Amino acid sequence: MQPDSTGVGILAGDRKPGNIYEESLELHEKYHGKIEVFSKVPLATRHDLALAYTPGVAEVCREIARNRDLAYKYTLKANTIAIVTDGSRVLSLGNIGGVAAIPVMEGKALLFKKLAGIDAFPICFEGSHTEFADSVQNIAPVFGGIALEDIAAPKCFELEEKLQNIGIPVMHDDQHGTAVVVLAAIINACRVTGKRFEDLDIVICGAGAAGYAITRMLKCIGYSPDLFRSVHDICVCDSQGIIHRRREGLYSNKYKFIIAEETNLSGRQGSLADAMDGADACIGVSVPGIITPGMVRSMNPDPILFALAHPMPEIMPADAFRAGAAIVATGRNDFPNQINYALAFPGIFRGALDVHATGISDEMKVAAAHALASFVRYPRKDRLLPQILNRNVVKAVAAAVRNAAIESGCARTL
Repeated sequence: MQPDSTGVGILAGDRKPGNIYEESLELHEKYHGKIEVFSKVPLATRHDLALAYTPGVAEVCREIARNRDLAYKYTLKANTIAIVTDGSRVLSLGNIGGVAAIPVMEGKALLFKKLAGIDAFPICFEGSHTEFADSVQNIAPVFGGIALEDIAAPKCFELEEKLQNIGIPVMHDDQHGTAVVVLAAIINACRVTGKRFEDLDIVICGAGAAGYAITRMLKCIGYSPDLFRSVHDICVCDSQGIIHRRREGLYSNKYKFIIAEETNLSGRQGSLADAMDGADACIGVSVPGIITPGMVRSMNPDPILFALAHPMPEIMPADAFRAGAAIVATGRNDFPNQINYALAFPGIFRGALDVHATGISDEMKVAAAHALASFVRYPRKDRLLPQILNRNVVKAVAAAVRNAAIESGCARTL
C-alpha cells in the first residue's frame, strides 16, 4: 500500500503463530494461490452446453450489441472488478514488479469475496508502461469497476486521473480507501477527546499517495464545501521537511505544488519536529520510527496520533502514550485502534456495483467515511473504528455509498 501505511496486516484473530512468514509460504504452496474460478451454471448435458455456449449464447451477444449496458444483466460484469497493479510500490517491499505482486492482489481479491461478495481478479502488469492508462482502459469492458493497487506516486495520481471517465468506477484504494478510513477515525477521535473537527491543526507525515489523498479530503481540496467542513489547517511533511510555497523544486511536482498552495496557511518551514510543535493531531503514512516522544510532547494537550507505517509504526503506541498522547492508532491488528483501508474498499465497491455506477464521486467517499464513523455508536480512545471482519460494516458502507451514488448522479439506470 502507499506508503507502507495501511497494509492488510495479519487477519488471524487472536492467534499469533511463531513464524507467520513460514506459515504463509506453506499455505500458498499448498493451494497454489488463494482464489479460483467456479462455474455458476450446470454443464452436464448437450442442452446445458447449448444454453451456456453455442448456439444459445449468440442471442445474448446480440442483445448486448444492441445495448451495451445489458452486459450488467447478462454477464459477470455486474459483480466483478479488476485489481490492477504494476508492482511499483508493494507493501513495504517497494518496486518488486507485477509477478511478485500477485500474492498481494490475490489476498485483496479474497477480501473482496469474503467481505463483500465481489468477484475480483488480479491484473498485474510488468515493467515500465508508457501507455499504462490505455492498457487498463482496454480491459475495462469485462469489469464493473477497477481497483488500482500498489502503484508508486506520482504515477498512481496520473493513472487514476486518466481513467476517471471510462464509464465504470476507478479508485486507487491506497489513496481514497485510506483517506476515507482516516476521516472516519478523526471524526470519532474528536467525539472522544471533545475537540472540534474544524478547529484541528493536523500534521501529515508522508506526501505519497495516502498522504496526498488524506490531505485533500481533510482540507476539502477539490471537495464541495457542502459535504463537510475542512479542518483548520494541515502541515504536510515529506523527506525534505515541511512543504511550503517557497520551497525550491516545488514546481516540478504538480501534486506537492497543490499541497503547498492549499495547506500550511501560516507558511511554517522546517522539519517534522517543527511541524508537530503545537499541533492537535498527527497522521503518519511514512516510515517506521520517524516520530519521537519529544515531538509528541510538543503537541497541544490531548494530542491524536495515527502512526500508520507498516509493519512498524512511526512511533510505538506505548512510547506515544508515555509522551502524553490521548489517542494512538496504528495500521496493525495486534494493537488497539487499527486503521486499515480494508474497512472501506469492500463496502465502497459493493455499493458502487449495486447501482452499476459510472464512477466514484466525492459524495460516495464522504458517505462511506460517515457510515464507518457512525457504525461505532460509542467510540473509545482504544476503539475508534469497527473490526475489519465484521460483515455488517460492509453492508452499512455499501448502503451509504449506494444512496450517495444515486444522489450524485453516478448510478446507471438499466
